[in-house]
Amino acid sequence: MPNRLDTLIACAEDILPFNRFHQNDRWREPSSLIRNARPSTGGRVSSITSLKGIIVVADDNEIVREPLAELLRSNGYRVISVENGKQAFHAACSHPVDLVLLDVMMPGPSSFSVCRAIKARPETRFLPVVLITGIACAEDRVRGIEAGADDFLRMPVKQEQLLARVRSLVRVKRYTDELENAETVLCILARSIEAKDPYTEGHCDRLSRSVVSLAEKVGLSRDVCNDLRRSGIVHDIGKVAVPEFVLLKPGPLDAGERSIMERHTTVGERICAPMKSFRNVLPMIRWHHEKQDGSGYPDHLKGEEIPLTARILQTVDIYDSLTTDRPYRVALSSEKALEIMREETRRGWWDPNLVSALEGMLAESPPALSVVGV
Repeated sequence: MPNRLDTLIACAEDILPFNRFHQNDRWREPSSLIRNARPSTGGRVSSITSLKGIIVVADDNEIVREPLAELLRSNGYRVISVENGKQAFHAACSHPVDLVLLDVMMPGPSSFSVCRAIKARPETRFLPVVLITGIACAEDRVRGIEAGADDFLRMPVKQEQLLARVRSLVRVKRYTDELENAETVLCILARSIEAKDPYTEGHCDRLSRSVVSLAEKVGLSRDVCNDLRRSGIVHDIGKVAVPEFVLLKPGPLDAGERSIMERHTTVGERICAPMKSFRNVLPMIRWHHEKQDGSGYPDHLKGEEIPLTARILQTVDIYDSLTTDRPYRVALSSEKALEIMREETRRGWWDPNLVSALEGMLAESPPALSVVGV
């Protein structure tokens, strides 16, 4: 597992920043229209080994759509050719697509709404979308940016320029896929640690959902919620370095064992540190065991020194721990767990605002009790 993880992390580290919308590009006058161009390679792709990527081409005008599709096929891409935005969205959601090319002027759902819908789905949010138009309209460009489009092409365009953009975007998508594979390995590692202890089964999944609910309750952004979702899964990944005789001990830990256990926060931070996409998750991993009065670990932070996201994670983590079975006690009721958390808040351990927000969330949405462990 470590070798595989190192390999995937190395792949993720190779990702370079991508400059969206190419605002400094000059739109060159094409020598011919795309529909009249013929690539020098000719023919369709004959072998799956030469497939460069899967591209959705959406245009209601077949005279424009099919020559563009043929150009891409002849250059090694598999093309899914559709005639409206609804079909394009369905294709993007049901196939392992690498790029979507959308004509701006199609009937039915607008290309902007289709782009926005693609970017709103966790499964397709990193799928590159290019909007294509034959009209120079600043308003369309602004709407495309707001919808999350990755590029905006004005037709006619030279085939060399189009293919260069396609190659660039497909390459970025492949890098993103490698990054997601690395994240998947980390999540598998985190769940394998959880699986060692039958008392913590499902803990990571519950936390990954519940921290998002609490974050939404206090008004945090979608991006922050996504970081919290990741933290819920990997927050205890550092326990891979904790011996089982400590991790699974049925009673209280002695001082030496406690010292070993407390290292899991810094070990977890080091494991995830090479992942650029986890840069906002690292503080949650390192500091989710800090306390408001400075008596927590590993850095004895106090009050507002503890990032809000780490405080949200720890609030839900404590509640889940109290309301699930442990080797040394049975699960507590929600009411008893909240009573204990209020008492520990008065003692100076937890954020009183977040404990109140959690209590309010549970009161407003009783079904959420099953999400956080009751």
